[in-house]
Order: sequence, then C-alpha cells, then structure tokens
Amino acid sequence: MKVVAIVGMAGAGKSEVSRLFEKAGFTRIRFGDVTDEELKKRGQELNEENERRVRELLRQERGMAAYAKLNLPRIDAALANADVVIDGLYSWEEYTLLKEYYGDNLCLVAVCSSPASRYARLNGRRNRPLIPATTTERDKAEIENSHKGGPIAMADYFIVNESSVEDLREQTKQTIARIR
Repeated sequence: MKVVAIVGMAGAGKSEVSRLFEKAGFTRIRFGDVTDEELKKRGQELNEENERRVRELLRQERGMAAYAKLNLPRIDAALANADVVIDGLYSWEEYTLLKEYYGDNLCLVAVCSSPASRYARLNGRRNRPLIPATTTERDKAEIENSHKGGPIAMADYFIVNESSVEDLREQTKQTIARIR
C-alpha cells in the first residue's frame, strides 16, 4: 500500500490534487482536520488567525511532527483498505517521521505555483479567502515556523499548476499512473 503526501504552499492546488487522488481510489486524509477539530473544541471561529495560532500551538506542545503523529492512527486504519493520500503535509519533521515509519511506501507530490498565481486563487476562493498581505504573512510563517520548504524540495513528483484546471487534472492523472 502507498502513502502519498501532497505538499506545497497555500493556494498551489493541493486540495484539488488530493481530491483527484481520492477519485482514483485513494483514501484522503486532510492534516488540517486536526486544526479544525481543535478550533471546534475551543469554540473558536475557523479563520486564518485562529488556524495559524492553533497550528503553531500544537507544534509547540507536541513537536514539529505533531500532525503526522496525530494522524498516524487514521493513516494506518485507512491503509487496511486502500492507498492513502495526505492532503497538506507541512513540516520537515512530519516528512521524516512518516518516511521512517512507511519507508519506500511513502512518496511526496509537490504542487507548485508562483506566488502571483497562488495569491489570486486564495483571494478568490469561496471558503476562507485571503488577501495578498495575509497570504504573504502565511507564506513566511509556513516557511520559517513550519519548515515547509524541506518536504517540497524532497518531492518525488512535481505538478506545476500555472495554467488551467484541465491541465492540473491531466498532470495529476499522469502522476497517479506513475505512482501506481
């Protein structure tokens, strides 16, 4: 069984790629669900400020591999029935923990887009839109505080999302075929 982790900066297209893997039969596990669940427990609104605070707090309390540790039981349970796609692996430490645990059964797919393309997508999205200034702050926090650059650099496959949704879908389809 394969564990495919989708990595990339906010707005690159990770969730769309993950959904396409799910349509191809992978079980989708969204690491961000941990943040959403924690915010619900605390009775706090889902917004960029609260999400960032909780992400950083969980990593402060449980280490930089917190999201991988918290999701291991979900990943293992899903692997009993299907390959798994992880939507949104962030940190180098999450990557190294999963790589040690799953070995060659783990592969990374990086979804890459220019800042201008990502910012336009994030500003225009229906759920949780972000203005460019907020996105720039998020990029900085994800690179400096979440160590997000390492997993992107170590990706086994790259999807460049700079044109159409159809092109993104075709690249993803080809990547799935290569992984299988």
